[in-house]
Amino acid sequence: MTPRTSKALLLQKLYEPYKKCSACPLGLKVQHNFVCGNGNPHTKLILIGEAPGQHEDEQGLPFVGKSGMLLTKTLECLGIDRKDIFITNIVKCRPPNNRKPTSEESKKYKHLFLLKEIEIIKPKVICTLGATALEGLLENPVKMGEMHGKQVLFDKNIILIPTYHPAYILRDPRKFNEWFADLQKAWNLSQE
Repeated sequence: MTPRTSKALLLQKLYEPYKKCSACPLGLKVQHNFVCGNGNPHTKLILIGEAPGQHEDEQGLPFVGKSGMLLTKTLECLGIDRKDIFITNIVKCRPPNNRKPTSEESKKYKHLFLLKEIEIIKPKVICTLGATALEGLLENPVKMGEMHGKQVLFDKNIILIPTYHPAYILRDPRKFNEWFADLQKAWNLSQE
């Protein structure tokens, strides 16, 4: 096994017990998909969102609805192909009624999956998309207006760049330039 295939296999092994949702960490009793992280496990940049929405739940992939389309188009404008980075969520299953994940749910998923994804991939930069993702990762309340675009040291040698969630940008397009600059900063730092 080469180092190139080992990361993909480690991620597959991490997700496999949960793909059929027989061991749902949220204990959901409804049919849903476990939405694994997706992309290049050898990247230096991970994007982390909140939780799957309806389209993500249906397709089993992160960021494929309206927010995902905006994210993909914005990444393309930055010269980034989605397949060259890794995109995941704090919570891997769609919460009931598309509600925001609770802090307990975020914490459970963080320790079951997210920290292990980060450990396997070993990114140089993490970019959180939205306050829920940032709060879930740091386990502290945050104000995105104050935090976005700032560099935070995460886990000794990983740079964390918080930014807005693409759904927020769809609701308030006036923040697009700030969001674009934050994503560009995260990408540039990952390439240094």
